Amino acid sequence: MKAFNKYFDHTLLKPEATEGDIKKLCEEAKEYDFASVCVNGCYVPLAASLLDGSDVKVAAVAGFPLGASSPEVKAFEANDALENGADEIDMVINVGALKDKRYSVLEDEISTLAGLCNEYRAVLKVILETCLLTDNEIMQACRLAKKSGADFVKTSTGFSSRGASVRNVQVMKKAVGDSVKIKASGGIRTLADAQAMIKAGADRLGCSASVQIMKEYMAEK
Repeated sequence: MKAFNKYFDHTLLKPEATEGDIKKLCEEAKEYDFASVCVNGCYVPLAASLLDGSDVKVAAVAGFPLGASSPEVKAFEANDALENGADEIDMVINVGALKDKRYSVLEDEISTLAGLCNEYRAVLKVILETCLLTDNEIMQACRLAKKSGADFVKTSTGFSSRGASVRNVQVMKKAVGDSVKIKASGGIRTLADAQAMIKAGADRLGCSASVQIMKEYMAEK
């Protein structure tokens, strides 16, 4: 089992985030040696500069938070982030297209970004926004992501009606097995939350409360 700190994508995606906030985020990520920081695209150059020489990766979002932009717009966002130093892309799917069963739309956007990420040797995470989906829709989205080359499927943006749930992660794990990794994100605020998601099958956790969770974890050791 990997080190507990390496489950965390230390995350700050609030629209009011400042450069000072991003600097603090990166300092904390280096102190705890988290897997990555996850930031909006405008802060990728700053985060990449601050984390240069560390093991902490830079993740950026595309199609965030609604997922309703075209595949071309998502590809432009992803390419811009990758050119500016991002190591990972977290892309929101077109939820409406999934519900309409227009699966070719999802295959197009995921495969396009997967191709871009492959060019840069980067990781692609596909955000499903599970709180808006039935179990069957979650499983279908997971199958499409797997087919189209995603490295991870991810529960949530954290900006919708609810974040991750243990059940969501379990359904996703059933759909992808060990062939695609799972990121749980949204509403993970305590050590108990984090441990429950990992037990359910999560390989990565998107958290703004990463530092507090790590302090809880270290206090128990």
